[in-house]
Amino acid sequence: MKIAVSATGKDLSCQIDPRFGRCQYFIFVDPESMEFEASENEGLMAMGGAGVQAAQLIVQRGATVLITGNLGPNAASALSASGVKTYLVADGTVREVIERYKAGSLREVSGSTVPPHFGISPSSSFSPRGRGRG
Repeated sequence: MKIAVSATGKDLSCQIDPRFGRCQYFIFVDPESMEFEASENEGLMAMGGAGVQAAQLIVQRGATVLITGNLGPNAASALSASGVKTYLVADGTVREVIERYKAGSLREVSGSTVPPHFGISPSSSFSPRGRGRG
């Protein structure tokens, strides 16, 4: 089994990143041995589709469980279709949330928890409004 966690850094002591598609890193953890591997989120600065790109990475890397803070509708659909179970957490280090998962204290979700484009900051150069107008 492999667990993916959206994270702000590259090791088990870093905080989870509450954003899924626009998190800084994903940490893939074997919950039995606690061996891990960090991967930069290549979709972080994508103009669109960051959640789907992130979901594809999770599936390609063989994770069957995802722990994150929020999940948009397209990512939720992609993960669900691939059989990845998703659990939400509000805070904690990667190590702490893995331990909470192993203890059975995380809440599994079956759909999105935020609207589309949630992780895009208002100061971002990308804005979904006004697209296609000229």
